[in-house]
Amino acid sequence: MVKNNGLMKKILVLHGPNLNLLGLREPSVYGRTSLAELNEQLKTHADASGFILTTQQSNSEGELINVIQQAMSDKVAYMIINPAGLTHTSIAMRDAILAVQIPFIEVHISNVHARESFRQHSYFSDIATGVISGLGTNGYLLALQAIIEKLK
Repeated sequence: MVKNNGLMKKILVLHGPNLNLLGLREPSVYGRTSLAELNEQLKTHADASGFILTTQQSNSEGELINVIQQAMSDKVAYMIINPAGLTHTSIAMRDAILAVQIPFIEVHISNVHARESFRQHSYFSDIATGVISGLGTNGYLLALQAIIEKLK
């Protein structure tokens, strides 16, 4: 177990709008893995490495901001965030992340740089410790592995 002040270290995974449709929505772009399957893979990997991993998906910007703010009180050590469509619009979510000062890796399932021009700007990339884009749901697992190595 990896501990912080006697407690197991916590990792939070945030999934933004429409990611509840993983496995159903545009499988040629987003793959066939469901959100439940992805979350289970992440939790299993984190648990085997001695970390507590929680996940949250919301289609609501305000709800995601509340979860980010709560993460500070919950003593979350690191976050994986896929802001989805909010990547290109949410200054409020960016401000919440800056306020809580929890490091995070930004993940995108598709290669946002090979898509429409409006998807190529992120309000999060410059404040993230890393960005993974275009590797499907494996991007989340790679982000988790990087965080585990960093926190051990």
